Amino acid sequence: MVNSYKVAIIGGTGKVGRHIASRALEQGYQVRMLVRNPEKLTYRDSKIEIVQGNVQNSKDIQKLLKDCQIVINTFGQLMKEEPIYSSVTENILEVMSDLQIERYIGVTGGSLTINGDKKSFLNRVGAKFFEIIYSNMMIDKKKEWHILNKNKLIKWTLIRLPFIVDGTEIGNIEENLTDMPGTKITNQDVATFIVNQIESLKYIQKAPFISN
Repeated sequence: MVNSYKVAIIGGTGKVGRHIASRALEQGYQVRMLVRNPEKLTYRDSKIEIVQGNVQNSKDIQKLLKDCQIVINTFGQLMKEEPIYSSVTENILEVMSDLQIERYIGVTGGSLTINGDKKSFLNRVGAKFFEIIYSNMMIDKKKEWHILNKNKLIKWTLIRLPFIVDGTEIGNIEENLTDMPGTKITNQDVATFIVNQIESLKYIQKAPFISN
């Protein structure tokens, strides 16, 4: 099966990202991936087009996104680093608009709280803990959410994740729009869920929680 859609992946060497390319290829999509250091790639496939570059460089993002129809962003940082999630996402959306690309799928943590949430007591406590301990990151994550939420032209989906564990696909994915349904999920289940959103309209301009 060959799909005419070409998928651009940002964060393709991370815990989840490295499985997204293989899932996309399995479903017949063409794949192009932004990689800072290609020599460090642990997953290689001749069908994956590699673009060497920096996520903060607009020209590199333009090179990555050219001729693509789908953008998947699983960019991640170490906790100790100055967070740049919002600026990276804003830059990606600007390039997408220039190139008239409509579909964006991103990920964030389940600690992100937005209007309409109905989190359980424990999940509210957990979110507050993150806001206190990782205040800079959470401020930036909230800014990223506002950048997406005000964009009515791009068909975006922001997936909120619990603790991610390495493991084979379980297949039982719980979904909820207002509260995190579980405490963890395997990285392969996340990858499958993300790829399944490429042509799904279910969560357009929404931020679902998922877990196993």
